[in-house]
This record gives sequence, structure tokens and C-alpha cells, in this order.
Amino acid sequence: MQTTGQQSHRDIIWTLQNAVIQMIGDAVALPNIMDFICRQAEHAANHDVLCSILAVTPEKQLRTLAAPNLPLKYSRALNGLAIGPNIGSCGSSAYHGHEVTTVDLNRHPNWAPFQDLASHLKVKACWSSPIRSRAGDVIGTFAFYFKTRTGPTDFERELVACCTQLCAIAIENEKTRAELLSLVYRDPLTGLRNRNGYLDDLSKFARGSCPFALLLLDLNDLKGVNDSLSHAAGDALIRAVGIRLSSLGDNIISYRLGGDEFGVLVPACSSEEQMAEWATAILEAVNLPVEFHGSTLNCYVTVGGVFCNPPGEAEAIAQNADLALYHGKSTRRGGFVPFELGMRTAITHRLNAVSLLDQALREERVIPYYQPVIKIETAEVVGVEALVRIRNTDGTVLTAGEFHQALSEPRLAYMVTDAVLERVASDLRFWLDMGLPIQHVGVNVTSPDFHRGNLEARISEVFGRHNVPLKHLVLEVNEKVFMGHGGDNTVAASVENLRTNHMLVALDDFGTGYASLTHLLEFPVDLIKIDQSFVQRLCHDRGSQAIVSALIEIANKLGMRIIAEGVETREQARELHRMGCKLGQGFYYSRAVSFEEATDLLELYGQGMPRPQAGCQRHASFSWPQPAYV
Repeated sequence: MQTTGQQSHRDIIWTLQNAVIQMIGDAVALPNIMDFICRQAEHAANHDVLCSILAVTPEKQLRTLAAPNLPLKYSRALNGLAIGPNIGSCGSSAYHGHEVTTVDLNRHPNWAPFQDLASHLKVKACWSSPIRSRAGDVIGTFAFYFKTRTGPTDFERELVACCTQLCAIAIENEKTRAELLSLVYRDPLTGLRNRNGYLDDLSKFARGSCPFALLLLDLNDLKGVNDSLSHAAGDALIRAVGIRLSSLGDNIISYRLGGDEFGVLVPACSSEEQMAEWATAILEAVNLPVEFHGSTLNCYVTVGGVFCNPPGEAEAIAQNADLALYHGKSTRRGGFVPFELGMRTAITHRLNAVSLLDQALREERVIPYYQPVIKIETAEVVGVEALVRIRNTDGTVLTAGEFHQALSEPRLAYMVTDAVLERVASDLRFWLDMGLPIQHVGVNVTSPDFHRGNLEARISEVFGRHNVPLKHLVLEVNEKVFMGHGGDNTVAASVENLRTNHMLVALDDFGTGYASLTHLLEFPVDLIKIDQSFVQRLCHDRGSQAIVSALIEIANKLGMRIIAEGVETREQARELHRMGCKLGQGFYYSRAVSFEEATDLLELYGQGMPRPQAGCQRHASFSWPQPAYV
């Protein structure tokens, strides 16, 4: 911007205003705008002046924004200087909130502490005016330094009034831009950097030459907490994870990537062992309960990580960490899994299984097959266990082992339970209408079924719709689910409610997981299913014999029933009978069969049903064993 002698004062100010507003609109950096204002103000002044613009920080300290023609040493000395009633002209102006004119720097007491600095300025006077925000707060100062002992002219006052207003607009605009930029890179719930910040930082590290580690975290069962308690409870968990990650210090950079996902970059990571140490530190810090309005929430994460040495493509690094986390969620929930090359194949198989099961659910091809539960003494069928199967479009049937990886997906596990409950209730109604002696059907339930908090309502609805009494249902819960994670009492509380409503609960696979005899006292159930590993060693291993015998005796005294799983030979059945075990299940009697075959078994071998005559065609389709007492 150029001025001429003929150019009016109003034109000078109007031109300056337009130029600065244009710069603000073009998002020119604040220091460049401040430098421009200073230079134009110096040029427009009637006599030789030097200009400075200082900001006042939230800590009430001065910070130089622009002073293009003042000594650098002087400008640096002002940075961090606290404002006050006797702190030069600018410090005083900022403190009092009005202009301060000092016509003789050598004699004024406000300048006494700064004489050494002032001697290098080669100026005699200083006039400082406050810069105010829209709210009226002092956010900076605008100063003219005069080379003679003088004060401002009328035009200079008009010019500075324009400049302070322009400075205020530019400073507040910069603050707004910084706040908006913070929102772009900051997660509002946790205060951590968000996915945008994560992607930017990961790209920078990937382009560098130093090794680093990337750890991805998944907050387990956040959806269950949101659904069963409230989103406020879920937010409390998310905030707790953010606080706990922040407490680990500045050697890592933590992010909330969205929903239940978090990320951690470890810049100074020199080995996979060090990555594992950081993962352990994260698990120890995060996997602790959270108190929420009088309730204790389980807070635990699964961690997957990749060590990058040398760094590579950011996308590939993120994908490898994702694969490790995905693998960890299916194999080691609540723990840490590092990336390995073979995971890609394992994940591919799992994704294929998920796709297969998902499609089968949509097409209603998920069905139960029934394995009989036998009264060992008489070889009579007293109940069945429903085992999930997929019927292919060509009529062939897949066992759970062929798609079991998909069942670790909470959403699919929940939907499978719904599909099985619907078919079981319908089949039970059919058997009861036929007068068949079916005592109970066992149905396996999983952690997602309990953590949604509506298992009892789901069962009551479907069994009520088919008019089937709940006493015919046995809910089978394996030890890992029953014991929960980290002291979670959700399952135990639900079990008590289910038993109160006349449903039976079985502790499945007892002896191989987390449960102990003490838990049978704390969380009583109706049935204990002895794991097949004990039954298979029963006839030749004294240890297994002692364990099974003790379990039978303890269960009898606690009023619980025992079912021995995995009975495969007549010798095992007879040994169990000798020990006093009344119920068994396994290939010695029958594999899991279709609804139609299960109906035949109940008709032929149901408790109290007359035995089929020799030569009966239906009898010939089954190779049924003799009772244990024979």
C-alpha cells in the first residue's frame, strides 16, 4: 500500500482496512498480517515512528507478534514479561486497559527497569494503546515509538484506532481458527488426538527413518454397556480410557480413533520386546474397574501391535496393527497380540467364516442339531443338547467347527442364539404335543447374550409365543463366560434371575477353564457338565477317576446334577454308572442328529417309552447301546 501527499487520511485508513480484511479472508498467517499492519502504520505516520504489536497471553504475559524495525533483542526481552502498573508503556497499558503515553523514556519511573534495553532503541517516547476483544478483554497492545519527545497527532490517533481494531479482528480470527483446528484434530470426549491427528502423525513417522511401534486398542463390550446401562455409562468408560492413556506420560502419543477404538504411537521404540512392555503398561493402566453412579463398570481393552523397523507405508502399518487387534479380539480378549505374517491367512479364514454365517442367518439356514442326553443306567433319552449347524443350499450340513471362528463376533453370536432359541421352542412344542418324554433341551449361550441385558426377556418372549414352559430349557454356560472378565458379575446376576424364573442353568466343560469348586458355592447352578477330557481318561487314569468321583459326590451333596460329556465307549459308561453318575452324553450313544432323527430317538428310546421290537425298521437305523447295568 502506497500513500501520497495528496491522498487523504481517510483514504489511507480505508485502504489499510481493505487490505487487512482481504488478508484475513485469505487465511494469511497472523504474524504476516501483524507485520503488514506495522509497516503500513509506520509508513503512514506523519513523522518517523517505529511500531510494535504485542499479544497478552491468558497468563497475563506479553508476547511479541510484530515489531519489524525494532531491535530483535528488545522484542525477545518482552516475551514472557508479566503485565503490571509500572511495566513500561505496553505492560502498563495492558494492565490498566487504557492508552499510556510516555514522552520521556529516560525520566519516567515505569521505564527505569528497562533503561539498558531502551538505550538500544534510539527512541525518546512511547505511546501504547490496548487491543480489546469483542468481549472487552485486553488481548494485546499497539505501540508507536517516537524518535523525539512527543506524543501522537490527531491523525495518528485515528490511524491507531483503526489498527487496534484490525489487530483485534485478526487475533480473534486466529484464535477461532486454532479452536476449529483443534476440533479437527482433537477428540472432544477424551481430549486425545483424533483419527485425523492419528493419520497425520502415522504418515510422518512412516516417512521417517527411526523405528517406532503402533498399538491399536479395542474397548471390549462397549455396545453391551451402552445397551444395558446407558450411553452415559459408555462415555464414562471411554473417558476413563483416555485419562489412563494420558497418565502414561509424554513418551507415547495416544488417540481416540472413534467409537471403542484407540491408538498409541510409541516413537522411541527400539524392539518388539519394548513394544510388548508398553502394551503391558497400557493393559495394567487401563484394565481397571470404573465407578459410575454407584455401579462398577468393567473396563478392559484388547491390544494389537506392530513394530516398524524400518518404517514403511503408513497404510500397510495400520493394516498390520488392525490384523493383530482383530486376531487378539478372537483369541486373547483383554490381552496383547503382536502382528505376525501368518495372521493374514488366519484372518482371511475368519472373515470367510463370518461371511458364511452372516449369509446363513439372513437366509434362515442356521438350525439346531440335537445330541441326546442319556440316563446311563437304562440308556434312555431324557433330554437333548441343541448344537448349532448350517444347512447349505445343496442340503449338506456344516458343523460348528467349520464356522466356529465367526461365533467370536458378538453380533453374530447374539443372532445365532436367537435363531436357535426360535427353532428349539418350535421343536419342543412339537414333541410335547406328540406326548414324547422330553425333559429338557440344552442351549449354549455366550457373553454377548448376557451383556446385552435382555436374555431373560428374549427367552420368555419366544417360549411364551410357542407356549412352552421354561422348565424344559437348560441354558449351558461355559466356564469362561460364567466367570466373566476381571470380576464382572453380569453373568452371575443374570444366572440367578434365570433360575428364579424356572429355567435350569448348566456349567459346561467344567474343569478346563476358570471355575473352581469355590465358585459352585458362590454361583450355584443346576447341572455340572464334566468335560470330556476327564471322561476319555477315566478307565486308565487314576487322577481323572479321583476328580470325576469327587465331583459326583460334591454335586450330590450340593443338590446339583452331573452330566458326563464325551462318553465314547461302553467301558466309560459302565465306570460312570459305578461311580454314581446318572447322566451321560457322547458318541457312544449318538452324534448330534436332525430334528426328524431326534424325534425318532425320543419315540424309540425316550424315558418310559416301550422298547422297539427286534427287526423294527426304524430301530435298525440306530445302533443303540445296551443299558450300563447289562
